[in-house]
Formats: sequence, C-alpha cells, structure tokens
Amino acid sequence: MNGKKVLFAGILGEITEINKLPEQGCTSEVCKIVTPDGIYIMKSATKKKYREWLHSEAEVLQILSHQNSIPVPKYYGFVEEEDASHLLMSFEDGITLTAALKKAGTMKEKQRLVRNFGQFINQLHEQEAVLESETDWLETQLARARLYAESGQADGNLTLLEQLEGGKPEKVKQTTIHGDCTSDNVLVVDGEVRLFIDVAGMTLGDPRYDESLAIRKFRDKPELLAPFYEGYTRYRVSDEEYLYFKEGLYEFF
Repeated sequence: MNGKKVLFAGILGEITEINKLPEQGCTSEVCKIVTPDGIYIMKSATKKKYREWLHSEAEVLQILSHQNSIPVPKYYGFVEEEDASHLLMSFEDGITLTAALKKAGTMKEKQRLVRNFGQFINQLHEQEAVLESETDWLETQLARARLYAESGQADGNLTLLEQLEGGKPEKVKQTTIHGDCTSDNVLVVDGEVRLFIDVAGMTLGDPRYDESLAIRKFRDKPELLAPFYEGYTRYRVSDEEYLYFKEGLYEFF
C-alpha cells in the first residue's frame, strides 16, 4: 500500500488511509483513499486487456469532466507504470442497482427502481452526443472480439463470432451508450439511479446493446420487465436482437 500512496501524492497531498474495497470485479482492484480533504477511488489493472480498458475509462472521464449532462465520477488522474495502470476518481456515495434490488423489501420498491433505471438509460440515449466516434461501433466491436477470441481472452469462440459477423442486425442510429449497461454499473443514491460507473465502453454506439444488457437479469420476469419499459420508452429490442447482443456479442467482453 505504501507504493500506492506515492502514485497520486502530488494530486492528493497527505493520504491518511487506503482500503481495498470488498466488492471487486474481475478486471481491476479498487481501493478507497482517504485524505484530510476528501475521499477518492483508485482502480488498478495489471493485465494488458484490462489496462487498455482502464485507459479508455480514464479518457472518457477526462472528456466528461468538462460537461454536466452525463453523471459519472470526477476524473483526477491516470498513471501508467511498467506492470500496472491506475485511475484516480472521486468517491461517490451510493450502492449499485444490483445491491439496491437485493435490499428492496417489496416488489413495489423493486419495480420503482427498475422503472427509474429505464428512465436513466432512456435519458442517456436521447440526449445530444457528447462523445465522438468516426467508426461504426458494431464493426469495431466485432474486430475487437476477433482479437480477444484469437488470443484466448474471451468466453466466445470463433464459430460464434463468424455467426455474428454473418448475421448482423439492421443498423440503427448511433447514440451515446454506456457500453456495459448492467445493474452493477449504475449507482443508486437516496433511492434513485443517479450515476454511471465503469464507463470504459461509453461512446457513440448501438443503443440496443445497452438495452439488452440492462434487461438481462429480469427479461424473464414480467413483473420487472414491464416497469423497465415504462421508463425506457424509446425502443424495445426483439428476441433476435437480444440474442445477438447479450447472448452473442457480450460473450467476447
């Protein structure tokens, strides 16, 4: 931990405490940093693939630090060492939607949270684009999927990838998307979904991908799926689109 204190000492000054958070994803280590002036989060990655993702997240947060339309953690710094990369951002007080749904005492409360989740994503997809891209998102993702599959860095295989390449859905207008829009990657604050986290994939892309990942945990639960679509009103993915994005493309990421 002493080495980590040095990384952002120039930005944070005195660091009084560093605690590794118990909830860890498979891509990075997350630590809570306490200083006399505030609390911060540091994400660290060591594998090449995840270091690339962390670098992308740093770029997105840095761009979004100049706007107020997309709620994300505040960017403070990014450091690349020989064997690891580290991203420093603001600590945001809240719990993931996944945790909030588990804590919800009634179905009515779960429905309210899911409806709010739908509204939150709808707002992202409907707003004027802040991030730019000169490429077709799906073509880029399929190219990345091939690299990951050929190097053994994906659950999906080349047979599945060839099916995806040969059976692409009709194009839709690209919008700002989160890129990994699951209930794990939004924070609930004071009972409302208010913040996107883990934004490495946020870009101009296919909104059906976000939608498919968002509904994956309750797609077969009509009592929750209906409230989601009361909030997310702009489009409803077909069964074929859901299978393409969630059961197909997501296998490579």
